Amino acid sequence: MALSNLGSIVLNILIFITTLVNFSYALTTLEPLILLALYGISKVFATAPEEGIFAKCQHRHLEDEYFRQDAQTNNAQQRTVSETGRPTSADVNNNMLMNGGPSLEETIAKEVGTKIVGLRDRISCYTWTWFTMTMATGGMANVLHSIPFRSDWLRIIGVVIMLFNISLFLMNCTFLTLRFIWNPGSFTASFKSQRESLFIPACVVSIGTILINICQYGIPETGEWLQTTMQIFFWIYAAIAFLASAGIYLVIWSTQTFPIQSMTPIWAYPLLILGPFASNLIDAVPDAAAATRISSLSIALGAVTLQGTGFCVSLMIYSAFIYRLMTQKLPREVTRPGMFVSVGPSGFTVAGLVHIGNVLQTKVMPNGYLGHPDTGFFLKLIADLVGLWLWGLCLWFFIVSVGAHHKLMRPNNPKHHLQYDMTWFSFVFPNTAMITATQAIGNAFDSQAIKIVGTAMSGLLVLVWLFVFFMMFRALWHKKLLWPEEK
Repeated sequence: MALSNLGSIVLNILIFITTLVNFSYALTTLEPLILLALYGISKVFATAPEEGIFAKCQHRHLEDEYFRQDAQTNNAQQRTVSETGRPTSADVNNNMLMNGGPSLEETIAKEVGTKIVGLRDRISCYTWTWFTMTMATGGMANVLHSIPFRSDWLRIIGVVIMLFNISLFLMNCTFLTLRFIWNPGSFTASFKSQRESLFIPACVVSIGTILINICQYGIPETGEWLQTTMQIFFWIYAAIAFLASAGIYLVIWSTQTFPIQSMTPIWAYPLLILGPFASNLIDAVPDAAAATRISSLSIALGAVTLQGTGFCVSLMIYSAFIYRLMTQKLPREVTRPGMFVSVGPSGFTVAGLVHIGNVLQTKVMPNGYLGHPDTGFFLKLIADLVGLWLWGLCLWFFIVSVGAHHKLMRPNNPKHHLQYDMTWFSFVFPNTAMITATQAIGNAFDSQAIKIVGTAMSGLLVLVWLFVFFMMFRALWHKKLLWPEEK
């Protein structure tokens, strides 16, 4: 019987060694990309053992620190020493508990609890501010489409960025939904948070930028079905934007009190992209007959109405914003990128009004309006003049916002250090409005110089967008974002 048991043990050992050899051979023949994927999966899902000799070795430094502190506070007491010459855990626990201190197990649990952060913990830190990323990315696709010097490779890059933005938007929706499911009550709390509630409209604006990109890159490549679909989505988005813009004010005014320094024009942003949405939708259809079929006149008038509403609301917040700067100086370094938000309202209004004016005579009012054949021309002239007026305001806020960051641009300046935050995407999205407004002015007045300046600004903004993305991934890697301590 003993020999048979010994033979079984030897046989099992041989089978185990053979399996290891086969497994090792299989790993050596795998492609490097597969090995890299397996390594990434192991880094995400592998966890340290909770008990056993490896767990004890993992916390050895905590035990040493614990014993050192206990020796300092109990050096007058005699303790039982184990074979290794160190006091036993039971003795130390008893002494520390008698002195009112925590036990060794509590110390280790507390220390480990602050360091072990899983994927679920990081997703639970997801906030509405991440939709600023999709706002900026959709805005970049919009900027590339506005460049007057067209080429096939530029259109392909724009399509890629549009699809990338849709993927980012779906990722944001998924992670934010998981956060609300895993943390009951966090959805309601996000509306009551003074910081997070400011960025709830960013979700609606992200939807608007995606719809604008679909009009720009999708309608010219498809048939009438997408034209009709985007016509329906325009009115749906107009209703959602109007309710969201008014609703966020009602929620904020009903649940909390905002100091003057928290005022920001971003609250009216959902309404501010209806003008660009309508102008790109009408411009994308092939001719006046297609424009008539989607009721382009109704779309243009509705867009001007809601765009004007959003700009007037932003204009009132402008006064609070200027008053805040005069009485409380510049915002703190971490929130100072939000100053670029002031560039957006006038920029999007210029881009929408001037672009609509450019298509009035050819598609919206080809036969005149109300019995006057020249109505489209005069309305275009008014739109261009108003656009020039607001374009100057947009440039003024841009210069002020850039000047406010001059101290932060100095290298190795410990006193004025700008730490990464998701508000850094304010460097991108509001400035997309300024660039599209510049291109619209250049097209309206057929100014080659303005077109070249707008194209050069587009190239610089692409670099800024890439830099902000790089800094975002760097902050994620260094646990500055989506980390419980930084929540």
